[in-house]
Amino acid sequence: MSDPADPRLLEVLSAALLAAGRPVKPKEIGHLLGLPTESAHRLIDLLKKRFKEACLGFDIENIAGGYRLIVAPDVVPALEPLLAPPPLPGLSNASLETLAIIAYKQPVTRGEIELMRGASAGSTLETLQERELIKVTGRKEVVGRPMLFGTTEKFLMEFGLVDLHDLPTLEGDDNLGGFLRG
Repeated sequence: MSDPADPRLLEVLSAALLAAGRPVKPKEIGHLLGLPTESAHRLIDLLKKRFKEACLGFDIENIAGGYRLIVAPDVVPALEPLLAPPPLPGLSNASLETLAIIAYKQPVTRGEIELMRGASAGSTLETLQERELIKVTGRKEVVGRPMLFGTTEKFLMEFGLVDLHDLPTLEGDDNLGGFLRG
């Protein structure tokens, strides 16, 4: 299936994006279709164009370092009664503050988070892990080997980021814009 002119490639690509249920990285697409990664990018662009031309109500979103099939944004209002799931309870200020520290300073230990926040972070870290917004990424090579925390792909998806470079820059980055203690 490595001939870029093969019309079946678009069919397989669209089915793969639908079936994956997660962002599929360009390298994975290339491997699946037997194409170089650059050809996978061109094929994605072609499929996006075909969806738009055919008015199928689909689009392809570049998010979390990969591509996923989504409902075209201009169709969403018509589907709102069908798509409105009950919202998750919002994150507390403590959770958002902790998540910001992790996003900007990762990998970071619980102790480092607590020092910056000036408050305990145990239950907040549990909540963020339960929601799959953060994960343990390893252990710091110091006495006691504390766990290191980082953000997840779900974090990128929930906040609409392609990667961590899309986070807004902060003034006075030494201390996360000066809004934290420590």
